[in-house]
Amino acid sequence: MAGQTSAAAAGRTWYATLDRRILALSVALQLALGALLAHPYDTRVAMAAGYLAGTGQSPYVPHNLMAVFQHVGFQRLTTIGYPPPWPLVTGLVYRGTYAIVPNLLAYNLALKLPVIVATVGLAYLVAGALRRLGARAAVVRRAWAFLLLNPFILYTGAAWGQIDVIATLLAVAALGLVSAGRWASSAALLALAVCVKPTPLPIVLVVLAWLAGRSAREALRYGAAFIAWALVFAVLPFIALGWSAAPILQRPNAHFLMSGALSYTTVAKLIRDPLELPGHWWLLSLLWVPAVAAGVALLRRGGGFEALARNSAALVLVFFLTRTWLAEPNVILVLPLVLVLASLGHIDRRALTALWAIPLAFTVFNATPLELLWAVSPGAMLRSLAAIGDYHTARLAAQAALVVAWQAAGWWVVASCLRRARTAAPATATEGVAL
Repeated sequence: MAGQTSAAAAGRTWYATLDRRILALSVALQLALGALLAHPYDTRVAMAAGYLAGTGQSPYVPHNLMAVFQHVGFQRLTTIGYPPPWPLVTGLVYRGTYAIVPNLLAYNLALKLPVIVATVGLAYLVAGALRRLGARAAVVRRAWAFLLLNPFILYTGAAWGQIDVIATLLAVAALGLVSAGRWASSAALLALAVCVKPTPLPIVLVVLAWLAGRSAREALRYGAAFIAWALVFAVLPFIALGWSAAPILQRPNAHFLMSGALSYTTVAKLIRDPLELPGHWWLLSLLWVPAVAAGVALLRRGGGFEALARNSAALVLVFFLTRTWLAEPNVILVLPLVLVLASLGHIDRRALTALWAIPLAFTVFNATPLELLWAVSPGAMLRSLAAIGDYHTARLAAQAALVVAWQAAGWWVVASCLRRARTAAPATATEGVAL
């Protein structure tokens, strides 16, 4: 009994052994990056959505907000492309900041605070999962520090302002809950993750397949709960707030018609550079459907949290690698999953490095670091972008080369996950990760 008490106490206090200086450094870096840097398009769209939602208007209808923000950049804006949860958060942020003190830099930082909190939360969530899976203390500390100080995560989150880390935190937490038998809470969190940003959708298939291997009834209950919560998060706000869904329904598949970024279609841009797929080439945008279906067929249904992480990493990567458009920040979703596998020795750590280093390098040749100067020095941003304009062909060639490397690294990880999934021994009930 005394031994069990000591073990329980150690489990409650393991986080006290982590170096708080690393946490302080991470938070300080994120606050500085969040205040000074901002994406000229994504940040302005978030700011506009915050104003519209915060003043009771629909963030899905375009407006000229130049008079509101006293900035020419808000004259013509497209609407936000995310479901209601994030626009509602930006509305609360607007009411608590810019509506009181109309300062763009302060508003910019305030919009980054949920991202910063999610980054810290993700580090502790993954560290706790590894601790419960039996990883050594040194391994847990390295994984924790990796997520707090990873350049790609800080760059796309605190600096850029993308919200992928929020969706990732919710999705990983949902995997932990379902592995511990708390399927109802898991379904709610996973539905919220998908409604924050739809990229975790393949994880829903992983969970359903995992549950179906145990009980078809459990899988059906989970699916029903997921759909119910998704309707609450994605549909109910339109009804309750009187927002029209017409602007969204007019082009429901817009994201799947896009081409380029970290997708394999960037290689084709060496010949032709379309923003949307021309002619019958739009059929390529459906390639992910049979690819994901094949991936589901290869997944192992048994195991605990480690198996869920492995299957999720594989299926999400299949989805990403076969899409015709993949924004660099989307990659954050697979990093904690592959980190767990690499920390447990199931995947080569070089694969983990490739998964974040290649997209980070891609953003450099995509000129995103220069664009992030928009908040503090828009003039310097414009001059810098104009200066590199003559190197478009060389930059595109570098991007294409990095996409080839990304595809190689991604399929390497997929093969590693599926190979392990097919040969791993059945897990015991202790592999559940209670949260």
